[in-house]
Amino acid sequence: MAHKSVQRSRAYGIIPSVFIQELKQPVESLRNVGPALASKLGRLGISTVAQLLTHYPRDYEDRSIFVPFSRFSDKNPVHTLAKVTAHEWFGYGAMRTLKIRVRDESSEAVLICFNRPFLEKSLPVGSKILLYGKFQFRYGEIQSSAFDAEVYREGSNPLPGLLPLYSLTGGLSQAALRKLVKRALEAYGRRVENELSPELIAGKGLMSKAEALQAIHFPQSETEKSLARTSLAYEELFQFQLGIALRIQARKLQNVERKPIQGILERRLLERLPFSLTQDQVEALQEIQADMDRPQPMARLLQGDVGSGKTIVALLAALRAVERGAQVAIMAPTELLARQHAATAAKLVEPLGVRLAFLTGNVDDASRPPLLKALSSKEVDIVLGTHALFSSDVLYKDLRLVIIDEQHRFGVVQRMALYKKGYIPDLLMMTATPIPRSLALTLFGDLAVSSIRNLPPGRKTVITHLAKEGNESKVYKFVNSLVAQGRQAFFVYPLIEESENSDLKNVQDMASYLAKKVYPQYTLGFLHSRLKEEEKRQVMDAFVAGKIQILVATSLIEVGMDIPNAAVMVIEHAERFGLSALHQLRGRIGRSGHQSYCFLVYSKEIGDEAVQRLKALYSSTDGFALAEEDLKIRGPGELLGIAQSGAFRLLIADPLKDFELLKSARQEAFSVVKEDPSLLLPAHDMYRRTVDIKSATKEA
Repeated sequence: MAHKSVQRSRAYGIIPSVFIQELKQPVESLRNVGPALASKLGRLGISTVAQLLTHYPRDYEDRSIFVPFSRFSDKNPVHTLAKVTAHEWFGYGAMRTLKIRVRDESSEAVLICFNRPFLEKSLPVGSKILLYGKFQFRYGEIQSSAFDAEVYREGSNPLPGLLPLYSLTGGLSQAALRKLVKRALEAYGRRVENELSPELIAGKGLMSKAEALQAIHFPQSETEKSLARTSLAYEELFQFQLGIALRIQARKLQNVERKPIQGILERRLLERLPFSLTQDQVEALQEIQADMDRPQPMARLLQGDVGSGKTIVALLAALRAVERGAQVAIMAPTELLARQHAATAAKLVEPLGVRLAFLTGNVDDASRPPLLKALSSKEVDIVLGTHALFSSDVLYKDLRLVIIDEQHRFGVVQRMALYKKGYIPDLLMMTATPIPRSLALTLFGDLAVSSIRNLPPGRKTVITHLAKEGNESKVYKFVNSLVAQGRQAFFVYPLIEESENSDLKNVQDMASYLAKKVYPQYTLGFLHSRLKEEEKRQVMDAFVAGKIQILVATSLIEVGMDIPNAAVMVIEHAERFGLSALHQLRGRIGRSGHQSYCFLVYSKEIGDEAVQRLKALYSSTDGFALAEEDLKIRGPGELLGIAQSGAFRLLIADPLKDFELLKSARQEAFSVVKEDPSLLLPAHDMYRRTVDIKSATKEA
């Protein structure tokens, strides 16, 4: 008899399956799967029966109707019963190729069998074959080199309906993988238990898990395929949202002592600022302050467009923690950005009596021990730095607030390593890459979100221009006119140095060319990741001081650059950069009252997706709108993979396409936890231990 908590959990939604352990059997347990085939499957990430059954089709071939040779077209593959009339060969030696002539009731055609000489025996003359493939008219005949064919056995079904198309690897065919999936379904599929309750399945009009697995691989109709996908996607999203709900519930059970404060440091900093906060900044700060005054730890994401003023909000939050006697760690992904934050903090909060420290991997051996001692003895209030902040030898006396900037550049493990240095600290993550709503409910579903949309007053919208390769001279001339007025410029390139495998422009060659041939009257500097940190710092200091008028760089400058006098940016080979990166780069200019300009120079050979990116950037400066557009262009798969290693991987659900399903699953999961969270903890623990068949995600 099931444990009481498991019994009760069935009524809420999740049912842990005992049979699931069998599905963790290695694929070698299936008939005719030897080491060679297992090795090929391993390249697809398939080592167990569970992983095989959740290797879902990427598409389907419609073989529910016959399409004879006479009706072939580019969009209309042939599907017909034909007779093999002759075998011919052409070419010599290793290039000798089999040519099979076939006829159906409408016409004759030819099968070109490149690298498939074995078809001479598999498809003998006179045999009746079931044929599917893309055909074209060439050399006076209908022919195909991309086809599937097998001898037709009388009595078998010639119209199997929708056949799955899987992601493959070398040496593995669609037919072989279909047979293997069928074998697994026959051996295990029918006995797979539901992981959602019967009430939830019936209430949402879903298939059982066994039915859905069968139908997603071998659907009898479009309707059945659609329902199977919806059923599996809902289960996946429900399981994931259940994990989020439980994490939120667990956080609510934690208790943090909050000493009453008057907010003196915050007020003193606001009085020192030469500007007033925008309404968005004020509202975001109020939300953060409210979190930091509650007895539960804060977990909040602060998102804002480039240049919207997230840093000052973060510093004000840090002062709230400092006034309570706590320590604060502010982590950035690059030393460049960390130094920028340290300089800002030194200017704004050090005069208030706040003790600051700067820690990166490049702090010299002599300075490191006293710095670490100061941290561990609480002689430092706010420490700013990079990954070095969570090194094993770094100890904090009372770390109560962790702030992570450009959080998407850190993996889950890295973020948690710093978090665990404190005792139930508040967590504030920041990003200048706005998160589309559908991804926010998945990537950051357990975080509260604050948004800063408005830019500080007095700033002008950056004017963006597109320039085709070959028109650079006009761009260079315009840049010259601005630099002559006292402004500064960025030039960005995708490569550091010349590559044998690419003819793209690079930083080293272009820095030399621009300095000698185009702008000999100005001082140029260059910046890229291979420079030593001290060299990077010297270049940056010179650029900030105006000693360098033009900076030639890679996308290293995407974050951590706040140069109000920089008013023009030229990005060459712009089609090589992602939409988010382009927007971030453009955000390095337009940080003052000067009108600023961004030139996107694109190559003559440019793909459709790159055209979409450049058009989107040309049409909008709204990072939130561009984030939604980026999601549409790239799809959620790529975006979910950005620095989220260890976070989660959706197998079938699509946060964009399934947004309504996602909201429904979230509502149901949160309702379950609200009803009785204690009963679900054992069930959810079982869920985590058997995550490989759950079509869900790993918990951070």
